[in-house]
Amino acid sequence: MSATYDDNNIFAKILRGEIPAFKVYEDDDTLAFMDVMPQSPGHTLVIPKAPSRNLLDADPAVLSKTIPVVQKIAVAAKKAFAADGIQLVQFNEPASGQTVYHLHFHIIPRFEGVALKPHTGKMEDMEVLKANAETLKAAL
Repeated sequence: MSATYDDNNIFAKILRGEIPAFKVYEDDDTLAFMDVMPQSPGHTLVIPKAPSRNLLDADPAVLSKTIPVVQKIAVAAKKAFAADGIQLVQFNEPASGQTVYHLHFHIIPRFEGVALKPHTGKMEDMEVLKANAETLKAAL
């Protein structure tokens, strides 16, 4: 399946500034921001600014700039939230569970014995997201 990139997806709108986001990190090629439906405190998304539906069609040059940022955010999230570990999740196409068709990496702090919250339609309180973004930025 080689569907085309839809530049009206929610992450493209965030990149254009049409939808607000709690940004944690930004450079010329990537953006990291808080997931509005976090499965764990500090759940962050990292996206390339270049349009790609997912990993399957991403330019390797884009990936080479995105993955170091994924690592940087993961290290900072583990420290910032005193997590026992970090779960990295990335979905490709509907059968995998992908619902936003812009390449993105979920960085999810994990804690021993604590189950993840479901990734449902319930958005987190904006003040909690803002505070978590500030905590993570401080660790960077």
